[in-house]
Order: sequence, then C-alpha cells, then structure tokens
Amino acid sequence: MASITLDSLTKSYGQTEVLHHIQGEIQHGEFIVIVGPSGCGKSTLLRMVAGLETVTSGQVSIGDKVINDLEPADRDIAMVFQNYALYPHMSVEQNMAYGLKIRKFPKAEIKRRVEQAADILEIRDYLKRKPRQLSGGQRQRVAMGRAIVRDPQVFLFDEPLSNLDAKLRVQMRLEIRKLQRRLGVTSIYVTHDQVEAMTLGDRLMVLNGGYVEQFGTPIEVYEKPASVFVAGFIGSPSMNFISAQASKGQLTLPDGTTLASNTSANGPVTLGMRPEHLKQHGSGPIQLEVDLPEQLGATTLVHGRISGTELPITASLNGIHAASSGDVLRFDAPVEQMHIFDAQTGKRIE
Repeated sequence: MASITLDSLTKSYGQTEVLHHIQGEIQHGEFIVIVGPSGCGKSTLLRMVAGLETVTSGQVSIGDKVINDLEPADRDIAMVFQNYALYPHMSVEQNMAYGLKIRKFPKAEIKRRVEQAADILEIRDYLKRKPRQLSGGQRQRVAMGRAIVRDPQVFLFDEPLSNLDAKLRVQMRLEIRKLQRRLGVTSIYVTHDQVEAMTLGDRLMVLNGGYVEQFGTPIEVYEKPASVFVAGFIGSPSMNFISAQASKGQLTLPDGTTLASNTSANGPVTLGMRPEHLKQHGSGPIQLEVDLPEQLGATTLVHGRISGTELPITASLNGIHAASSGDVLRFDAPVEQMHIFDAQTGKRIE
C-alpha cells in the first residue's frame, strides 16, 4: 500500500490551463473517487498519476517518492481502462499473464498469481477462452484480473463500468468495492456517475472546469455541499435552487412567500432544497403546481413550478401518489435541511 500526494498540480495544453492547482492527500488503502461532468479534467488527472500525461507544474508523489519524471512502468501502478484493452488473439489466461511475462517473472509465479486472481474474480472457468467469447462483465473482470496479478501499490480505474448495462453496473461496482477492501490497495476511480461515486468512494474529489470544488466523504458532500455546483451535481434527483432575499433570519422567495431560516446572511442568496427534504403539508408555505408526476414505485417524483411563477421545483414523495398535472400541492421547507449559497459566488454560507 502507499499514500498519494497531489501538490498544486496543474496541466496546460499550450496556453490553455485545464487543471488548476489540484491539491489532495490520499491515505494508505483509501478508495478515492474523482467525479464530475464530461470535460472537467477527471481522466487527465488520472493519466497524470499514471504517467500517461506530463505534469505542467506541481508534484505527484507515491509514498515519499516524487514520480513526475518516472516512466509509467516504473510507478508500480495498475490501470483498468474503460474499453477493457484486452488482446483479442490471446486467451483470458494469457491476457492476465502478459504483463508479468514481459517482466520475466518465473512461470510458476505467473501461474500462481493468475489462478489466485481468477479465483478472486470467479473467472477460473474462462481462462482458456478468448475475449470475444466473453460478456462485457466478464471482460471487465479479466481487465481487473490483469491489474490484480501485478500486485501494485496503486489501482487506477478510468470509468471501467460505463460500457455495461445498468443492472450489471450495480453488480460490478459492488464487486469492485469488495475487491478493493479485500486487497487493501490504494485506489483512484474516475466516473461521471454521481450514484457510482457515492456508493464506491471513501472520499469524493468533485471536479468542475479543472478546479476541485470539494474533497470530502460522500455524506459530507451530500449534507454540506461547498457550492451550488456540488449541490446540483451530487444527489438524484438534483437539488432545487430558488433565488431569495435573506433578512433577519427569514428568506423571501420571488412569489413573496417567506420562510424561516437559520442563516445570518442579508441580501440576495440562493436557497437549495433537496426534493426528498420537502415535506408535504396541507398548510405548507411552498405551493407546487404540478406539471408531471413520475411514478417510480417506491417513490413518486413530482415536477412542477412554484405556483404563480415559472420557477421549476421537484419534490420526492414516498410511495405512490395520484398527483395530476395542474394539481397544487403544499410543502414545508424544514430549516435544518436548507442549504444557503452566496448569490454571486455560488459558495456555501454556513
């Protein structure tokens, strides 16, 4: 195992800086998920740790060693790619053994490691098959097995589940988490899927436009998002945002509704409320005019507008509710579930 230190890391292509002073400490055996929208710099950051992209400035360290100038093969890492990257003419066994073979490991040691990894991943029965004879999930297991046999200090995962169907993705992410805990290897995992991030990571690094918006545990990021971006990106369905005026512990919404608040801010703010935290109440101050209900079985998502305005709002209700387009439902907004953000900077106001 090894710790990883990202010290004021930047990446530029010509005059364009795409990663801006990335800072972070990853502890021994920790599973870190880098999450953010497409184009935010997730994979670029991962490739810099892997040695597949050069570092413009700053340092990447594994343990006590700065690895900026080390070749990828000398960094003692193993990477699992999005497209599996298996050799089609080789069997599963040969694919998993190839990295050890070119490093001239003894045949007996290669056989031991391959069989051990195959048992962990439950693919021993497929060792003689070619990749074309495997399903997507089985190919992903082979790619993971190829990484495991290396016995590296660090695992890197670059959106490894994005090619799988939804049900298999859920199964595979549970298996990846169990595998990482069993092996105890420091791991960095890149994804754009916030549900995947929440369920996998010990901590999340939320990237936006090449900047770290927040670096914390999934619960910290969910319960105390550092910015409007984090609040809107983490959580499904997305958080509701309403422009408001704050004054003397109260919030005034655009339709004139006033809500009690625990913020000491004065002036324009952005109120954030998660759909699941709006509480249906017959005399609640927030009136939601229903546009579209989504019946999901365990929950009903009610999409609509604050009555008399065009402000979109979504509420999540437990169970099945017979709401129809045009209905007006009333909700309370519990003070303890409110998130208040600066209207100009988008940063959280405690």
